[in-house]
Amino acid sequence: MNANSPQSTKQQDDLLLSAVASGDRRALEALYLGYHRRLARFLSRIAPCYENIEEIINDTFMVVWQHAKEFRGASRVSTWIIGIAYRIALKSLRRNDGLLRAKSNEDLPEESVEPMEAAELRDWIAHALSHLPLEQRLTMELAYHLGHSIEEIAEITDCPIGTVKARMFRAREKLREYLPLLGGIAATDIFNNSTSV
Repeated sequence: MNANSPQSTKQQDDLLLSAVASGDRRALEALYLGYHRRLARFLSRIAPCYENIEEIINDTFMVVWQHAKEFRGASRVSTWIIGIAYRIALKSLRRNDGLLRAKSNEDLPEESVEPMEAAELRDWIAHALSHLPLEQRLTMELAYHLGHSIEEIAEITDCPIGTVKARMFRAREKLREYLPLLGGIAATDIFNNSTSV
């Protein structure tokens, strides 16, 4: 079996979380190191301030440390950890009254060099995502940037699958409106054709 296969990663996560539940600080450190980059990438899409991202990650692993014994294996460890980070990020964003939202285009410095088409497309989409309501934006980030299935997103966000589908539908509808306004008319094809997640 490949050491990096999903099955071995799941088994390794299960073993580490079990050790954390027994009070093993080294296992917590291994989980932290294993998930830090993935969580930072996810959180940077919704909380661009580095200090806040680090605080959310640290708070996430404090919850993991305190509640590892309660994990029953009904989901993957990765889904459980990302779900904790999701809920902490939501609380942080709401508590700070949206101060951590992605910057608007007016706040970004103008580029002196014409950006490549792919980078421009990413910028249009990121800007459009910043206009979505928080739950819709996070749902789209979980689906399209972290690659989670609808079922996993339902688990992470602790809401029914129907709610996840409704958030994705509404988000796509709003993105179809925003993207042409931002000059990314061709970018709408991404969301028109991407119905499978």
